Amino acid sequence: MSETADSPRRQLRRVRIGVVESDVRDKTIKVRIDRLSKHPKYGKYLQRRSAYHAHDEKNEARTGDVVEITECRPLSKTKSWRLSKIVRAFAST
Repeated sequence: MSETADSPRRQLRRVRIGVVESDVRDKTIKVRIDRLSKHPKYGKYLQRRSAYHAHDEKNEARTGDVVEITECRPLSKTKSWRLSKIVRAFAST
């Protein structure tokens, strides 16, 4: 049984939007994802941050770009995300 690109299994993959922190390595970017979480006892909102390594096949993304990454099979020890698209390019002056 072959699966097509629109199969239900493909649609279950997680998608995240974040900022490129580093693009130094070949075909790899480090994406920072910020989120707010509420403290369970005190109710104060805390800023939390996660970093993911994503595969960038064409080396398109640059530091500061806002990108969308999609979960994929493990590509290396730390890489299990793939660059989907660049949402907004960082305008350097």
